[in-house]
Amino acid sequence: MANTTSGTVTFDKTFAVDDLIAEAYERIGSQVSSGYQLKTARRSLNIMFQEWGNRGLHYWEVGEADINLVEGQSEYIFFRATGDGTSAVTDPANTYGVADILEATLRTDRTATDQADSALTKIDRSTYSALSNKLSKGTPSKYFVQRFVEKTVVTLYPTADSTNAAKAAHIYFVKRIQDADSTYTDATDVPFRFVPCMVSGLAFYLSQKFNPQLVQQMKLLYEDELARALSEDGSSTSVHITPKVFYPGT
Repeated sequence: MANTTSGTVTFDKTFAVDDLIAEAYERIGSQVSSGYQLKTARRSLNIMFQEWGNRGLHYWEVGEADINLVEGQSEYIFFRATGDGTSAVTDPANTYGVADILEATLRTDRTATDQADSALTKIDRSTYSALSNKLSKGTPSKYFVQRFVEKTVVTLYPTADSTNAAKAAHIYFVKRIQDADSTYTDATDVPFRFVPCMVSGLAFYLSQKFNPQLVQQMKLLYEDELARALSEDGSSTSVHITPKVFYPGT
């Protein structure tokens, strides 16, 4: 006889911000009893999400888009949010919250069956600065990324000429983690694998405010669970092992 189970796999979807906050407070021996405790916990959670941006690449926040190239235009800007400005025209539209560009290719006939990509080389500021005519037209072969507070700027070199303006720059980019808002009943922008370390992390942050003697203990638990989540996050590939042929005495 088969075991009777819930038949659902959506705990991370139904685990709202208020549940997360309650669990974190309980881990430091406290309970949510005021609106301020909710507010300060949400603030700590959002600070932690910002800190996760320094913890390497989070694969669930990788997106892709096609930038519509414009003849003679070198810079394509992606703003943090709509309130900061209008981002470059892309497909799909409305690309905001770009933290960095991972890879880019020049895409020909993007909607056709004979679509073709050619890789663009990512260069640093020094290399871009050394280019003599930054507005020269031709086939884009390089791109330079600048990351500012409210926007990320992608600069192509050379700029697209009339022929290449019909093409697109296909990019893989890292998105910012969405904020936990004041609704409290919404889920977080985090996959199920990161729910345990998210709770432990918030408990660590709250212990610094409300139970300092637990700070070291909470930090160890948080770092351990975060390390496991980061090691599991990613995209696995096939591994091929070829034995080396060795003949003794030769």
